Amino acid sequence: MNSMTETLEKLEKPEKPIKAEKAERKRLILVTGKRKTAIARAIVRTGSGNVFVNGIPLSTFTPEIARMKIYEPLLLSGERSKVVDVYVKVNGGGFMGQAEAARMAVAKGLVQWTRSSELRKTITNYDRTMLAGDPRRKEPKKFGGPGARRREQKSYR
Repeated sequence: MNSMTETLEKLEKPEKPIKAEKAERKRLILVTGKRKTAIARAIVRTGSGNVFVNGIPLSTFTPEIARMKIYEPLLLSGERSKVVDVYVKVNGGGFMGQAEAARMAVAKGLVQWTRSSELRKTITNYDRTMLAGDPRRKEPKKFGGPGARRREQKSYR
C-alpha cells in the first residue's frame, strides 16, 4: 500500500520545466560544407544575424562575387537568418571553392536551426548543391602525358 502512494506522488509531482529562453540561448549547431578541396566548418548560434568568414564580417568579405555566393542562403531564408549568428572557418582550395563550401555550411546550418521543411524545399529548388554537395573531384594525373587525359604527341617520321 505504501509503495502505491509513493508511486502516485511521483506521478503527480511535475518535474521542473526547462526555461525556453535558457535552452534557446545555449543552442549551438556545428555543420560542415565541402567543395572540391575546400572545407568549411560553421557554428550556428543564437544572435542578431551576423555572419563571419575566417573572422571577417561578410559585409566586408572580398572578392564581391564570393561574398554574394555566401549571401545566397541568407537571402533565401529571409527573416529566419536574423535570429542566428554564423561563424565559418574555411581552408583549402581556391577562393571560389571556399566560397561555395562556406555557402553550403551556412545553408545546412540554417536548415538544421529552423527545422523547416519549407526552407529546405526553397533552397533545394534554388540550387541543390547548397544542401547535397557536388561529388566531382579532380581526376588524378597519369603517366605518358601532362595531365589526366592528354597524351604526348606522336611523330611517325
